[in-house]
Amino acid sequence: MKQTLHLTNTQHDIETAAAILKDGGLVAMPTETVYGLAADALNGKAVRRIFEAKGRPMDNPLIVHVADFSDIERLHLVSEIPEKAVRLAEAFWPGPLTVIMKKGDVIPDEVSAGLDTVAIRIPSHPDAHELLKTSALALAAPSANTSGKPSPTTAQHVIHDMEGRIEAVLDGGACSVGVESTVITLVADTPRILRPGVITREEIEAVIGPVEVDRAVLHQLEHDEKASSPGMKYKHYAPRATVKLLRGTNEAFINYINRAAKRFSPVAAMCFDEDRERMTVPTVTLGSKFDEKDQARRLFSALREVDRMGERTVVYAPCPKADGVGMALYNRLIRAAAFEVIDLPDKKIIGLTGQTGAGKSEVADYFREWGLPVVSADLAARRAVEDADVKAALCAAFGDILLPDRSINRRKLGRIVFDSPRQLSRLNGITHPRIIQLMLEEAQNAGGEIVVFDAPQLFEAHADLFCTHIVSVIADRELRMERLLRREHRTEEEIADRMDAQYEEWFFLRFSDSILYNNTTRGELRRQARTLYERLVCDEP
Repeated sequence: MKQTLHLTNTQHDIETAAAILKDGGLVAMPTETVYGLAADALNGKAVRRIFEAKGRPMDNPLIVHVADFSDIERLHLVSEIPEKAVRLAEAFWPGPLTVIMKKGDVIPDEVSAGLDTVAIRIPSHPDAHELLKTSALALAAPSANTSGKPSPTTAQHVIHDMEGRIEAVLDGGACSVGVESTVITLVADTPRILRPGVITREEIEAVIGPVEVDRAVLHQLEHDEKASSPGMKYKHYAPRATVKLLRGTNEAFINYINRAAKRFSPVAAMCFDEDRERMTVPTVTLGSKFDEKDQARRLFSALREVDRMGERTVVYAPCPKADGVGMALYNRLIRAAAFEVIDLPDKKIIGLTGQTGAGKSEVADYFREWGLPVVSADLAARRAVEDADVKAALCAAFGDILLPDRSINRRKLGRIVFDSPRQLSRLNGITHPRIIQLMLEEAQNAGGEIVVFDAPQLFEAHADLFCTHIVSVIADRELRMERLLRREHRTEEEIADRMDAQYEEWFFLRFSDSILYNNTTRGELRRQARTLYERLVCDEP
């Protein structure tokens, strides 16, 4: 294919674009939402080229754009126009709303993905309107990007994805809305939103009464479920970098990312303007936290910035609330993140860890004595390994490790994993996610605003990312060996293996906020712990 033409909004260029479309070609056109990749909607061969250019699955239906409400009847696009469609058109068209109705016979299967319905909208962007009017066509136009990637909101985004794959792009400047249209189906007993946008459920209900929200708006479709609207089934809007959503308070969001930055690389954040200065990682702004429409405008540009960070980068983003315009943001981001959401605790978490035999358990007892709830990772681990899914995964990984009562033989499992860093990593990968989940659940149910995580493998499990303060207890190796030989029925070799499996002292010194040294008496350890307790708890504002 020849080089893609870069057209402007002059009448000559719009007539050129219209001629390309009439000849079965593809033109990227600006709309107020995102740039659409347009073809004659009634030309099945031309529409198939859209799927080829985008690499889009053929079972994903397209939206048909028209210049005027009368075009729906003139072109016989639907078999009937419901009265509620007329009311929605009067309230919101031209504008970022798509209405699904029973399709007319002229709609090819390529547009409807074999469904008996068709999605219609009238865009408000003046260049899109002029192109539709000049061509006198109905135009099928999904977003003009490589399928699954962030949608384009500028002509430059389109050229980046579509150069050489399509005949022309019509440059109408940056899109003013920035996320795709709200999609609502009227082919149901109760109208149902299939894709949220800046026209909200509440605004629609004010016009036509009760409206449902499809489950797929906020959740992933099952593999065998058929998509009834664009953007429902597949991973969408995804940059090359890994995106993970964090759901929780602003303070917890910032704390989690800054902790991750100390341990892992490369890490970045999508954040609000107000929080940028508090981040210790590269940031991409979503705009002001107080302006959801501005966030919507910036979202896809932000995701394209994230895309340039490369596939090794993990980018954390705040999880929007799923109401109002926030529902549209949530819908796009949850798909960009492949539905991975990390829930952050509302409580302040003090992470308590340290070297085996250093005295961490004694400090946990002190904190418990002074009134702080203590969540034990060891107890959570005992519960985790008896979880049916975890137990099955452990048996598959390590063979016959069950006792006669079908519980895990922890000592046998310990001998297997502590002899091998690879096996230990394998064990942790199976058990740690469930252990953290159990600990966070217990912390949420505990009384008070501060909870202690007593966790010998706090860092290995990545539970440190949830902590607002990390305390490590350390001591000389000889002292720790002496203590462990006195209290445990293990050989010196077994204890040495356990010690060697832990991080070295420098690691605790580097990644902890406070260090308690336990090389002398219990009284001295208690004094250090009390001083720390008063600083962390009693001095809290």
